[in-house]
Amino acid sequence: MSALTRSEAEARARLLDVHHYTVTLDLTGDGDTFDTTTLIRFTARAAGDTFVELKPDELRSAELDGTPLDPAGLTDNRLALTALTPGPHELRLDTRMRYSRTGEGLHRFTDPADGETYLYTQLFLDDVQRVFPAFDQPDLKAVFEFTVTAPAHWTVLANGTTARTGHRDTDGAAVWTSAPTPRISTYLAAVAAGPWHSIRTEHAGLPFGIHCRKSLAPHLDADADEILGITTACYDRYHEKFTEPYPFDSYDQAFVPEFNAGAMENPGLVTFRDEYVFRSAVTDSERQRRANTIAHEMAHMWFGDLVTLRWWDDIWLNESFAEYMGYQTLTEATRFTGSWTEFAMERKPWGYDADQRPSTHPVAPDPDAVPDTASALLNFDGISYAKGASALRQLVAWIGEKDFLAGINTHFARHKFANASLADLIDSLAAHTDRDVHTWAETWLRTTGADTLTSRIQEGHGGWTLTVDRNGTRPHHIAAGLYDRDPGDDRLHLRERLTLDLPTDEVLSAAGPRPALLVLNDGDLGYAKVRLDETSVETALRGISAVPDPLTRAVVWNSLRDMVRDGELAPGDYLTTAEAHLCDEPDLAVVQGALTFARHHIADRYLTPDRRTEALAALTGIARDLLRRTEDGSDPGLRLSAVRLLIDSATQPHTLAGWLDDGTVPGGPELDPELRWRILARLAVLGAATPADIDAVLADDPSATGREGAARCHASLPDPEAKAAAWDRLFHDDDLSNYLFTATARGFWQPEQADLVSPYVPRYYTEATALAARRGPAIAEAAARHAFPAHAVDPDHLATGRAALTDPAVTPRLRRGLTDQLDDLARALHVRTANS
Repeated sequence: MSALTRSEAEARARLLDVHHYTVTLDLTGDGDTFDTTTLIRFTARAAGDTFVELKPDELRSAELDGTPLDPAGLTDNRLALTALTPGPHELRLDTRMRYSRTGEGLHRFTDPADGETYLYTQLFLDDVQRVFPAFDQPDLKAVFEFTVTAPAHWTVLANGTTARTGHRDTDGAAVWTSAPTPRISTYLAAVAAGPWHSIRTEHAGLPFGIHCRKSLAPHLDADADEILGITTACYDRYHEKFTEPYPFDSYDQAFVPEFNAGAMENPGLVTFRDEYVFRSAVTDSERQRRANTIAHEMAHMWFGDLVTLRWWDDIWLNESFAEYMGYQTLTEATRFTGSWTEFAMERKPWGYDADQRPSTHPVAPDPDAVPDTASALLNFDGISYAKGASALRQLVAWIGEKDFLAGINTHFARHKFANASLADLIDSLAAHTDRDVHTWAETWLRTTGADTLTSRIQEGHGGWTLTVDRNGTRPHHIAAGLYDRDPGDDRLHLRERLTLDLPTDEVLSAAGPRPALLVLNDGDLGYAKVRLDETSVETALRGISAVPDPLTRAVVWNSLRDMVRDGELAPGDYLTTAEAHLCDEPDLAVVQGALTFARHHIADRYLTPDRRTEALAALTGIARDLLRRTEDGSDPGLRLSAVRLLIDSATQPHTLAGWLDDGTVPGGPELDPELRWRILARLAVLGAATPADIDAVLADDPSATGREGAARCHASLPDPEAKAAAWDRLFHDDDLSNYLFTATARGFWQPEQADLVSPYVPRYYTEATALAARRGPAIAEAAARHAFPAHAVDPDHLATGRAALTDPAVTPRLRRGLTDQLDDLARALHVRTANS
């Protein structure tokens, strides 16, 4: 499929004004294909040539202003429109399109629990052409109307409100029509069809709905009040912040199967991965994550949908804003008042890690760095989301929220239902502040890398001085927290919080004793790697749980994490600190973030294999301490996290096998499907499960999640035949859906089975390259993220991978993923060398 270049998009935008799409979909076909008839009304501003994009199974016919076009003129994914005359035109195309199993285009899923089929569109970034023909670029907005023929027992959802308006006499299929949208971009058009279980209500005069497949109905019902409560609370809070009212005629949220992202901000019809309909016990952090996704996607209704980027170099305008606004609004409007701590422990490290790889890019890349849609797709990462949101949080701290929101509202008013750029946003902000936001944007949004801020304290006669060394170029408006140890115990209390504007040549002086702990970026309003002074490092290692504020503890944990990654702190010291303090940590997000790093980075990669068993023993010890702490039922989320950690870190099967036989963990919880599959996967890795055991559990849980669990377990078996079969499914069986591919990949590579799978490491690169070329970007991303042999931390593997990147056949999406994985591999080798 030809990637659209920026220059082609700019030329087409100068030539065309697109008005209206009338799209007719027939979803009653054979299960492999569907029929689409599309009428596009547009105006040519001058005489010229252009093209429309489509990727059909068959182009049956095409007419421009009633004159037939030759279907054979379709080259790759483009149909030329030549010799256009100035004035209005109508383009009509009749196509047969192919359903997707990779979460791109129109994805088709049949639920193994009941045999019902569900369809939904995912048209981002340039996949609309898999569903209907379009002038597929974000700055050619138009009105969309859908007419959909579907099986009689289905419900059809779309961007606008839908109604069942008729039936087809030949087979009784129902015909649905959608209300016309306001002007939106092609990638935001959306349809979802199937026998949905729906819960509908009204709020602020608008219809609201939540939808899932029927087999998940009891679980959606159980959480409906929470989901709708979060939704309406965020809706009301956004209307307090934004002067532009919600711009669409309804608000539906559909939880759809096998969704590649967390959610997609289709106006009026947000689609979410249906793992957010919890069918097993979850922690409050997971509920907060779902709530944040709801808040994030709703923010997009204004920033992304009402006002849309002009070209993909400004994707940060969508994602950074929604990321920042989602966390801030969740904190203000819901019970999740500590959501910034979760951001600090989970999202921010994602941004820091991405910003230190060779693939890093500015939050707002130079336009020349995003020449086409293929390159644009690579920028949906921790920089566009977490770093961009952190930069906005720093901006708000610097100019004040009042001026920030005033600028945002001016931006909405100036560009509603149109397109805008970074320059437009900065001009809107500049109208409401005396701060130099243009220079701020250049230094924060056009540069790469994370600054490092290091505190140096020097004690003198009767006092001490603080100097902050800055490795980087950005200004920072942050706080420094000074903490003293309480006499008689190890608790720390805040003496003072200083405001710092860096860079500065000033040396801050203070009388009295130096603080036991000095934390730069206290409150986490900045974006920088923080290095503690030597005394503060010792205080942190000895007493991090004594710091009173969870967000401060998150900053300190992240500082220790960065020191490990940079080879400045031994991984074993981090693990020892976790052993000493996480059992006393009251904030679940802090516990989970620290343990995730310890389990997946330190135990699996940063420590040498001969020390891995020792590390897993330490982690199981932490888990058992947490289980003892939660015996009274006071913190079920923490207890669940401890159970999961103990399962994932077990080196002997006996305890897990006993839990599986008993159907419960002593003292609770009882085993739900998620825990049962998790235990079975670990038993499979340890060689304590058989294919028959896996099939028996699948028989009890024949759901889509059960199928994924079984796929992972079968791939985890330490058996040459099982590995060969799993490899064949991954790299040669192109029928695997995106989710089944991921589940199989997650089972295949196991550190415990390094010798068994070692022959597959060099094979991975050749076969992943061919797979990505055949199956497209979504599977390429999954192959790089989940099927990569991350456990193989050795120089030969690194050399093999780097040589593979010289192959021009490696697709852009796979190349980006491999580049990041190999950089992480090189870092792991560096950590091992530094601590050998």
